[in-house]
Amino acid sequence: MKSSPKLLAVDLDGTLLDAHGNPHPRDAEALRALVERGTHVSIITGRLYSGTRASVLTLGLSGPTGCVDGSHMVSAATHTTLMHHGIQGPHSEALRRIFERAAPATFVFARDAIVYDETGDPYLGYVATWSSDVQRSVRVCEHAVWEEREGITAVVAVGTADQISEAASGIQDELRDIAQVAMFPIRRILGAWGLIVRASGGNKGSALEWIAEHHGISLEETVSVGDWLNDIPMLTKAGRSFAMGQAPDEVKNAATDVLPETSDEGGGVARVVEEAFGIRV
Repeated sequence: MKSSPKLLAVDLDGTLLDAHGNPHPRDAEALRALVERGTHVSIITGRLYSGTRASVLTLGLSGPTGCVDGSHMVSAATHTTLMHHGIQGPHSEALRRIFERAAPATFVFARDAIVYDETGDPYLGYVATWSSDVQRSVRVCEHAVWEEREGITAVVAVGTADQISEAASGIQDELRDIAQVAMFPIRRILGAWGLIVRASGGNKGSALEWIAEHHGISLEETVSVGDWLNDIPMLTKAGRSFAMGQAPDEVKNAATDVLPETSDEGGGVARVVEEAFGIRV
């Protein structure tokens, strides 16, 4: 007999949050009801914790939170690091040199903050939602953040296709076993391409595994909901998973269920809570 689900993992942007970065009221109410019943609820997001903390507090969460797609695990109860998987030392220095050569607009994620310089000004709105601590420097590739003892959590870059391709090729050549990299066209910025690089070995699926093990439950007892490509690893790991209505087809194909609701209207997470956990608000 299949066991009842004991944990819900929720993505933020495009899933729980509206266009202004606030949880949809009905979805937030449903998650608080689930927490009050004693079910584990965790956020797993691409954001840094500083950009996630407000949602954690709004929902009254206390367990582990997965940030930067599983590279940083933080206690929602104490707001302290439980696990951090960063790019350190000579590998961080190599990464710095690669971005300096390719010269895209570069945003460095470390110390729960984002550091950038004037080349990133046109794209600041693209990354600012990921952290409430965004610091402008004179030249990001000369900033001391690259020497952070715990390492770089991630680097996001925006530029031309040639700039992003050069950076991605450099990372593959010099840091193949150390870093994972993804490049993609940015739909909201005409002609721009984006890149994100993080330490190898972590994703939203590994974050879900980490949280389930922390709580002593099986993956079969977990439920997840998301909307984008980085959610696919946790959608495929969970015992039951839901894709938002506006999700791309490859995300919908990875989930066991597809929601009719989109992030514009809200209510998708509330439907998950009702269908998977039997709580209606």
